[in-house]
Amino acid sequence: MTTTSTPSGLARFNTLPAAAARSALLEACACTAWAERLLAARPYAGAEDLYTASDAAMADLTAEDLAQAMAGHPPIGRPKPGDPASAREQSGMAGASEDLKAEMLELNLAYQEKFGHVFLICATGRTGEQMRDAVKERIGNAPEQEREIVRTELGKINRIRLARLLEDA
Repeated sequence: MTTTSTPSGLARFNTLPAAAARSALLEACACTAWAERLLAARPYAGAEDLYTASDAAMADLTAEDLAQAMAGHPPIGRPKPGDPASAREQSGMAGASEDLKAEMLELNLAYQEKFGHVFLICATGRTGEQMRDAVKERIGNAPEQEREIVRTELGKINRIRLARLLEDA
């Protein structure tokens, strides 16, 4: 039931059947442990409660959980075909020059070779040049340091996607 204190999108999310809510959460983040933790904490009184639960779940993810979450993200500059969220989030690369796109492909491959996963950044609102500069800066990180940066970036992406889920709900 919608109350004045619970936004309608959140009220709908709170009352979705478990399978539908799980599916919606896994679209936001491909990590089963994250989705299950958020699912188990329903109902949420407010959107901020959902975001806080997401942040707490992200903080507790194991290296394997993080790998599962990252596997749901395409490389920067190559959004998933037919995935409007992926294209929207990476729109900063849409108008990039062919040289910049080629450079990003090269940097993505070098990063993936070093760390064993795609370069992950909250691309929303970033230009192609900003994303290129970030991968150049982060490729020198130690694996442990990079894993924590990825965790933070995933958390930002999850918040954006959860907000969109609540709008669409």
